[in-house]
Amino acid sequence: MKKRWFKKSMVTSMVGALVLSGVLAGCSSGSEDGKTTITVWGMGEEAKSLPKIAEEFEKENPKIDVKVQALPWDQAHDKLLTAVASKKGPDVVQMGTTWIPEFASAGALKDLTPHVKDYPELDPKHFFEGSVETTKFDNKMVGVPWYVDTRLLYYRTDLLEKAGFKEAPKTWDELKEAADKLADRGKGKYGISIDAKEQSLSFMFARQNGAELLGANNDPKFNDPKFVEAVEYLNSFYESGAAPKEELGMDIVQGFRGDGILPMFISGPWMIKLINDQAPELKGKWGTAVLPAKENNISALGGSNLSVFEHTKHEKEALKFAAYMSKPETQLKWMEMTNSLPATQKAWEDESLTGNEFYKAFGEQMEASQPMPVIKQWEEIAQSYLKSFEKIYRGGADVQKELDNFDKKAEEILKK
Repeated sequence: MKKRWFKKSMVTSMVGALVLSGVLAGCSSGSEDGKTTITVWGMGEEAKSLPKIAEEFEKENPKIDVKVQALPWDQAHDKLLTAVASKKGPDVVQMGTTWIPEFASAGALKDLTPHVKDYPELDPKHFFEGSVETTKFDNKMVGVPWYVDTRLLYYRTDLLEKAGFKEAPKTWDELKEAADKLADRGKGKYGISIDAKEQSLSFMFARQNGAELLGANNDPKFNDPKFVEAVEYLNSFYESGAAPKEELGMDIVQGFRGDGILPMFISGPWMIKLINDQAPELKGKWGTAVLPAKENNISALGGSNLSVFEHTKHEKEALKFAAYMSKPETQLKWMEMTNSLPATQKAWEDESLTGNEFYKAFGEQMEASQPMPVIKQWEEIAQSYLKSFEKIYRGGADVQKELDNFDKKAEEILKK
């Protein structure tokens, strides 16, 4: 399954050590036939499809060769640190949205703002506002949105209808009522899967309740009443037995199919293909819907950006490639190849998205999706929160007291 929020350390603590470890191969160069070779670093499964798109780019730009280097996500971070330390690396690099603050603060990513006039495809106005937020650091545009994902509700339409719901829950109250009724089907049946290890989930629900995560001066707000109420709401699913506290020894598709042990869950767009491929018998029995709302229905926004390495020796060619990848038609091809959702709003007018009942809901949810705070310390804060949440849902800790403790911990992290 694709993973969009990443768990990595900060660049400032590692560059000194990594500079001694040598330079990763992959620098760009000129070639004997007069062509310029640029190197693009792609991550994970998506990188396996990049060479096909690169071939299309080369046809339009015959004087540029693109060398794609695929890096596993679990190795990419450290290899990027090596490139930063040595000032030798790729020309274009895929960046997880949560990595932008770390590498931008290290001076590794080129500010694209001055280049928009020459490469209009990079103009922020073409992309979802939430996606653009993930490319900003110190008022600089250090990346361009490549593909996006957000979270919404997957549900078994047939089982909800049997429980008395003819459509997906639209409010927090309806979601809780539906989950409880589905859990009442009998022992070993639940209403919804609440993934306690998904670090964005509680923050997402807190925003739906009107809570601020951080104040104007980046002061934590994690023990404020609206945040506390959101965590109490999530915990209520565990308390009532509507969501399992323990892992069931099955993946989400297994829990979704058949009798529907887990008939509702919150996840990203990659699940559409997994359900269609692994549970074809469910055709016509499931759907996707925007998240139920409290004050709003804000979801978390993830995905990947493309950045130009600050130390590239082929700036023009790198910018051309980034611009090509930002075209709506290119992003639609990319979606067809990888099931990654386009970041350009124009692409969402295409029939392949507007005419697809499952993807259509993602387009609607993108209008109410925000990234997690774009600060270097956010990853550490999010990991610390998961420990506090486990004490609440599994250990029965008092929500207010535990969030008071977490707020203090977050304050310490933010001072680093």
